[in-house]
Amino acid sequence: MTTLKVKIETFDQSMASVLEAVKAAEAGKSKPAESILSFPSWEALHRVLAPKRLEVVQVMTGQGPLSIREIARRVGRDFKGVHSDVDMLLGSGVIDRAEGGGVVFPYDRIHLEFDIEAAA
Repeated sequence: MTTLKVKIETFDQSMASVLEAVKAAEAGKSKPAESILSFPSWEALHRVLAPKRLEVVQVMTGQGPLSIREIARRVGRDFKGVHSDVDMLLGSGVIDRAEGGGVVFPYDRIHLEFDIEAAA
């Protein structure tokens, strides 16, 4: 089962994770590769994975390549709105273009990992 882990973390936190992985690999203690999509804030995450876009991702999960028309049918929305959402998801790296046309979410599951703290 392949999982996309979605996190909220700063650029410095992302770089620290990368450096940690590089050091572990150099020491021969590498961990299995993970697919991670990081956002710098809740607002940025929500802008990309708004509820209707998350619904698009959900219907694509584990399905292989799908046409935008088929995605629109599955979520019960018009083609134009779904096309706009698919463009945003493609541009953000959440989904990929499939060979031979269509789009694909190449994971079986999505895991959201973040903390929400009290406002200052």
